[in-house]
Amino acid sequence: HDVNVVWDLAPHDLSIMDYLIGRLPKSLSAFGTCHTDSSSGIEDVAYLNLDFGDGLLASFHVNWLSPVKIRSFLVGGSKKGLVYNDLSPDEKIKVYDRGITVSEDAEARRGVMIGYRTGDVWSPRIDSQEPLQAMVRHFAECIRDGKTPLTDGEAGLRVVRILEAAQRSIKAQGGRITL
Repeated sequence: HDVNVVWDLAPHDLSIMDYLIGRLPKSLSAFGTCHTDSSSGIEDVAYLNLDFGDGLLASFHVNWLSPVKIRSFLVGGSKKGLVYNDLSPDEKIKVYDRGITVSEDAEARRGVMIGYRTGDVWSPRIDSQEPLQAMVRHFAECIRDGKTPLTDGEAGLRVVRILEAAQRSIKAQGGRITL
């Protein structure tokens, strides 16, 4: 191995996050450890916590040692939640009509500050396609038609900046790095 688990596995998750958010976090902290060969100094498990400075947080766990392959992420909001599972053949996306309500009334807050709301789950139909094939097709269309790619060099640069900051944070024992 010439890279650690962050550089190997996190780019995929960070690219999805960048596509959804489209901006760098204000800061991040990351922790990593090497369980298999501590003399190598190559982390095989890592946690990344990104802070966008406006209440938006993102957390990632990447792991070479897991006995099961997990490729999923959760997006949570005050009204709905979304779970994406890349390994699910039928229901890659599930949208949950669940959220919270925070009481505005001071008297009510003494009893229950947060009320949880549950509702339906919806799984939209998504046609299955090979991701690499779709990416190559899109790339060719952009060249042929002069279109701007969905993920351009700027998006790639944002991901690399996060990876570099995560590496510095790991070396600093989880120290917060400002981007």
